[in-house]
Amino acid sequence: MEISFLDTIFEFLTNYKKFILWLGSISAIIFLFSLLSIKWLVALIPSDYFIKKKSSKFKDSYPLTWLFTLVIKNILGYSLILGGIFMLVLPGQGIFTIMVGLMLSNYPGKYAIERKFIAIPSVLKGINWLRKKSEKPPIEI
Repeated sequence: MEISFLDTIFEFLTNYKKFILWLGSISAIIFLFSLLSIKWLVALIPSDYFIKKKSSKFKDSYPLTWLFTLVIKNILGYSLILGGIFMLVLPGQGIFTIMVGLMLSNYPGKYAIERKFIAIPSVLKGINWLRKKSEKPPIEI
């Protein structure tokens, strides 16, 4: 029984070798991107973002460009969510990738969820530590 199970796994790996290689490569690229970009992305958040919700000047000035950017950002966000779900069983940071995808995507109630998440003391401490390394003021809540 054990030998047939191992044979099945070996046959699966042999048959889907290219697919597994592609998924592993994509997982590694997303992992490296997340490690390299997290400090920069956290530094982009305005320190008063969670105090007052402002209307976008970019949206008012360039509505067509804003719409195009919004579509691209949501496609990227939902792709990261899907990739993060795959990474729950593949090598990579699945939960982190899903979180980044959720932050990039637009959906009802997103701002309230972000406020609750950032209010968790350990999350706020970690984000403010990264902002300090980027010489940015701490996030105010």
